Amino acid sequence: MTARHLWVRADRAADRAAHVATLDLPPLLARVDAHHNLRGPYSAAGALLRAVGPTLFARHPDLAARHNIEVATAAPELAALVPSPWSSMEWTVSTEERTRFYSRLHTLNIANGLADLLRAALDAPATLVIDNAHHADPTDQEFIAVLLRRADLPNLRLVVCTGTAELEDPKGELPLSLKEILPAHTTALDAPPVPDAPYLSYVDSDGTEDDPRSLADYRSLSAEHRAALHDARRAELVAIGEKSLELGAIPFHAERGATPGTAPLLTAMDHCRKVGLYQAAIDFGVRGRAAVDRERDPELWWHFTEGASTAMASVGRAEEAEEIYHEARAASADPVVHMNLAYGSAMLYARHFPAERRDFQRARGWMNLSIALADQLGDPKERAFHSVFSRNGLALVEVRQGRPAEAMRLLEEGMARLDADLSPDEHPLHRSVLRYNRAQVNAMTGKVEEALADYQAVAALDPDFPEHHFHVASMLRKLGRDEEALEAFERVLPLSPPFPEVHYNLGDTRLALGDAEGALAEFTKVLELDPTHPEARLSRAELRCDLGDHAGALRDVEAGLAQSPGNPMLRCVQATALAEAGNPDRAREVAESVTADHPDCAQAWAIRARLEYEAGDLPRALADFDESVRLLDAPEVRYNRALVLEETGDYDRAAQDYREVLARTEDEDARDRLAHCLSLT
Repeated sequence: MTARHLWVRADRAADRAAHVATLDLPPLLARVDAHHNLRGPYSAAGALLRAVGPTLFARHPDLAARHNIEVATAAPELAALVPSPWSSMEWTVSTEERTRFYSRLHTLNIANGLADLLRAALDAPATLVIDNAHHADPTDQEFIAVLLRRADLPNLRLVVCTGTAELEDPKGELPLSLKEILPAHTTALDAPPVPDAPYLSYVDSDGTEDDPRSLADYRSLSAEHRAALHDARRAELVAIGEKSLELGAIPFHAERGATPGTAPLLTAMDHCRKVGLYQAAIDFGVRGRAAVDRERDPELWWHFTEGASTAMASVGRAEEAEEIYHEARAASADPVVHMNLAYGSAMLYARHFPAERRDFQRARGWMNLSIALADQLGDPKERAFHSVFSRNGLALVEVRQGRPAEAMRLLEEGMARLDADLSPDEHPLHRSVLRYNRAQVNAMTGKVEEALADYQAVAALDPDFPEHHFHVASMLRKLGRDEEALEAFERVLPLSPPFPEVHYNLGDTRLALGDAEGALAEFTKVLELDPTHPEARLSRAELRCDLGDHAGALRDVEAGLAQSPGNPMLRCVQATALAEAGNPDRAREVAESVTADHPDCAQAWAIRARLEYEAGDLPRALADFDESVRLLDAPEVRYNRALVLEETGDYDRAAQDYREVLARTEDEDARDRLAHCLSLT
């Protein structure tokens, strides 16, 4: 089957553009260039926002408010058009005090938020052409992959243009791979060469021109001439005054000018690290380390080193971070540098290395060194902060080693020490982090009320941080306070780009409150954001089956089994849907195959028992219900077994099953059936 989206391949942009012009496509929404030299992260997504955003936000200010984080991150020059997204506590403290950063999945959530925004902007079919995807920053690669795999953008026709070489994925852990998604969701077209196509100057194109003649012209110039051209182009770009240029073309030209400096790289690295663009922060940090003279400016070299290595650890490049740590230890005798290196090394062994390389004893050793060095700092307040900070890291190691009581002691001692040694307005973010971590330990050890109190306290202190409300809602659900939980989950939505977990939990909560249609909408939203989400796929299949949408349930089962072949719970839904759709023989085949492959699946035995009961085979139905109850003593299975027992005349056993059901539920039918059985014994 031909895919709706297109992939146009040629080694020159001119050839790709000429071929796209011959295609029969819907009206053009925008043509954008994804080359990272232009504006670094979100070169393509930012260009799209600059093209459609001002008009769209003027018509729909609610979209500007809902997607403010996505807009201000991908196109920072448009930040004035949206409410400020930087309102939670980490933005109110100094850079030195910041101890909380975004998850590595933050950019995936941004990409999904941008896709939601694009869907709202498209009220008719339109074409988006993205060129130079093979030179895109990882953020744009992720954005393109999201647009390709989302099935809820029917008005979008995407044309992705690349060279002919095999695509390369960025280093590190990837939630999505454009290299894999692009061929799976597009029809590939090879563009023929265009004779004598015009080309741009290499410098004027900001290093994006891919015609070999342009690069040959550039290399024919003297070094002084090339540097002068880069300086002039940089001055032009600086005069434009757009922030995203500081993340791409401006540092590109600064590195090649007459007097290369590190200031543009430093600005770019610090910005990208702050807003969660870690792959770009790594790139700028590595370039900065190479440019700075370590002997002449060790502080600046360390700043680039620390920024690059921390970002590497955040995106699954822990081995590279470790190599940088080894180099830094050999290069510095500064105790503060070694304190930070020890902390970073501990985090590698405790959380960032792959599971097979994690070593909590080594993590403990490095963290104890960090504590020892922190305790030697001369300034009392610095000593208090860093000592508590490192002990907070040790608490993480204690948790990972299954010692929550020791972790709790470290956290509570740290909270008390900050209260004693610092004034109340100092380090508010880290105080909230300690309390948040105490809540995490309490939740882990089943102290739900205590965890809820701490989560509510930090949510009150930092009401614009979405994660706090998510955890408040999760604790409320555990306590059975579903209406309050629903409210808390809904508070997350305007504070964050969309992410699957909050919508899944909203769906689960709505279902518990009896709102089946609302739950269905939430599970559908999860699958828009992440079509591979296994829990949402199963939950939607079950719910569709319950609502009588057997065809929809079977489609979900098929999609789920493509991801997880043989999944017993999906096959149980399949059997139920087939039975209720009038195909009991096929349903029985499926149920029997599940009991054969997964004999410990209680639900499969119950489904098979129900089918046997409906076919009139009471002995087999009773035997299968017995097996299901043995494996998982569910009230609904006992109720159904009791019905079979009644039909066989075993009223004593049936009455006992009804009593068990009533001990755990308020089932009035079970109460009536119990009375009936007792009247017959």
